[in-house]
Amino acid sequence: MWQFGIKDIIDIVLVAILLYQIYKMMKETGTINIFVGVLTFIALWILVTQVLEMRLLGAIMDKVISVGLVTLVIIFQDEIRRFLLDLGSRKRWKFFLNIFLKQNDEDGKSETISAVVRACQNMASTKTGALIAIQQNTDLKMYELTGDKIDADVSTRLIENIFFKNSPLHDGAMIIANNRISAAACILPVSHNQDIPKMLGLRHRSAVGLSQETDAKVIVVSEETGYITLTHNGRLYRNLKPSDLEKMLLD
Repeated sequence: MWQFGIKDIIDIVLVAILLYQIYKMMKETGTINIFVGVLTFIALWILVTQVLEMRLLGAIMDKVISVGLVTLVIIFQDEIRRFLLDLGSRKRWKFFLNIFLKQNDEDGKSETISAVVRACQNMASTKTGALIAIQQNTDLKMYELTGDKIDADVSTRLIENIFFKNSPLHDGAMIIANNRISAAACILPVSHNQDIPKMLGLRHRSAVGLSQETDAKVIVVSEETGYITLTHNGRLYRNLKPSDLEKMLLD
């Protein structure tokens, strides 16, 4: 009969947490079926090598496992990068501080999101193109440096003025961090994902590109259709109503 010590229990809990985080990441990126397939293969490998002790089949599966690890790193390089960025983000280690500051942070975030949503609604009605990246846990400083520093309070009128077609800052992305407009006219990485619909232009591809490399939530207002789109974790949520956009930004 198995006996578990404190170290064994801690080990099991840590493995369970790791598997849950991987499962959550795969579910968000739409690769959950691959994750289940990998777990199934690992379970069969353990069964063959440790329980049934089938040497020949076990040796073959050992080779597949050794090569498969490299293959998985190649396939999931974007997901692994996002996971490590999230793990190493500064906000991840400010949990106890945030307990005391949570109410103030939530109030500031709510006001910021409300101003952004109102601006997007107004720009959508006039078909004014816009690209707004809202920082989450991953720092966006390197992208801020590609544009013009602003460091201003978030307001609906200011957002609309920046993206007005005759404004010198309208061409590029606005970055909002720590409930402030930190920079505008920023350059974002362009996604080369072939699954992005062909009718979507550079703004949408830039939004997807940033959301693939960071955990930022990126909003696009189309100047052709007036549709509002949100990208997060490499996924596109198109033709959103203002209420839906606000809910997704607050989550």
